[in-house]
Amino acid sequence: MAKNVDLVSGPVLPSLTKLALPIMATSLIQMAYNLTDMLWIGRMGSSAVASVGAAGMYMWLSNGLAALPKMGGQVNTGHALGAGRHVEAASFSAAALWLGAALGLLFGACSVLFADPLIGFFNLNSPQVISDAKIYLQITCGCVVFSFLNQTFTGLFTAAGNSRCSFAATLTGLVINMVLDPVLIFGIGPFPVMGVTGAAIATILAQFVVTLVFVVFALRDDFLFRHIRLLQNPGKDRFLSILRIGFPTCVQNMIFTGISMIIARLVAGYGDAAVAVQKVGSQIESISWMTADGFAAAVNSFLAQNYGAGKPERIRKGYRSAMGVVLIWGVFCTVLLIVFPEPVFRLFITEQDVIPMGVDYLVILGVSQLLMSVEITTAGAFAGLGRTMPPSVCSIVLTGARIPLAWLLIRTPLGLNGIWWSITISSIFKGIVLFLWFRSFLGKELGKMAGFSISPQRQSAS
Repeated sequence: MAKNVDLVSGPVLPSLTKLALPIMATSLIQMAYNLTDMLWIGRMGSSAVASVGAAGMYMWLSNGLAALPKMGGQVNTGHALGAGRHVEAASFSAAALWLGAALGLLFGACSVLFADPLIGFFNLNSPQVISDAKIYLQITCGCVVFSFLNQTFTGLFTAAGNSRCSFAATLTGLVINMVLDPVLIFGIGPFPVMGVTGAAIATILAQFVVTLVFVVFALRDDFLFRHIRLLQNPGKDRFLSILRIGFPTCVQNMIFTGISMIIARLVAGYGDAAVAVQKVGSQIESISWMTADGFAAAVNSFLAQNYGAGKPERIRKGYRSAMGVVLIWGVFCTVLLIVFPEPVFRLFITEQDVIPMGVDYLVILGVSQLLMSVEITTAGAFAGLGRTMPPSVCSIVLTGARIPLAWLLIRTPLGLNGIWWSITISSIFKGIVLFLWFRSFLGKELGKMAGFSISPQRQSAS
């Protein structure tokens, strides 16, 4: 079993980096997982990409709901582990897994039953695009319970300082997806040509295998999961505590996705090609935000355990170290999107009339990559201290501003590009506001911690 990283003692940056690198690698794998679909689906044309793009919005929406058990379970488990209460940590983990499974099954049932109105929301133009979108939605979201469990497992392993298991499980899923995509989409060997349906089946089979790998790792774990008793009721208090911490993040993510869906509906007014550009462009942009999100997960667990252990100075150093790494990554992603937009976009769509739209998207969104990475990492830091409300408020208010801003800008000569600028401008403001908010909050919170009388265990020097 992979050794858990000791997050409450030893040098700060090496401990944080040792935990973060597998998580960031996992995020890159997840990004590659998504881009693999786009590479193959893009070969079928922009119409197929538009189908997956519309249905994929609901997969994105499901991730918001999955954030509830993941975030609530990860933070509560991290606090309990930092304080040395392993049985309590296991109880929180069991509650998170039960909650993740229940929410995944509920979301899947709704996706299958209400596929027609869900896809109808986007006002797509082509009957074939609409039909493919419904099929993709019913398969991927209908079996989304595996994705919910995988995200919950990822949060729990990370809370325990073990990010290698998530890396190994996700890598396994990527390999399976890369093999199955061309086989099922284009009908290689004995398999028929399945198109978008094949891409959906490949995705679900890969996610199912990832779940199995996580179960195997959990059965072999002797730090956290050996204490879990899934057949015992964790207790109402455990569920309520998970809801208290996870609910703001869940609402934030689902509202964020809902706003993005409204934006997507505005984009659809410019044709199916514009929808395809947004889908591919957002996947390329995930180079920055998924990696930042992975690093934020490491910051979350690092701060959570040290908060539980009562070590304010390690909390301060951990955040500073994290920001240094994220700033470097944000600059790299900015340069990539602004300087090399066309060759990057051509990897996914080669239709000459679509490429200029894709280049505009990447250049405009590239402007905000640095501050978007700052926002995501700072949100992880807030969550690690058990404060998920501030990043949720910041995100909901400023992301919501995209709708009126986009509505105004598309009526200028910017046209479609006005929508992209509304996203970039809001991301810039979110990064600035949340960073300043956290700096103010952190000073007050650490002052309170330093003033409290704590146990000899917590007083031990790092």
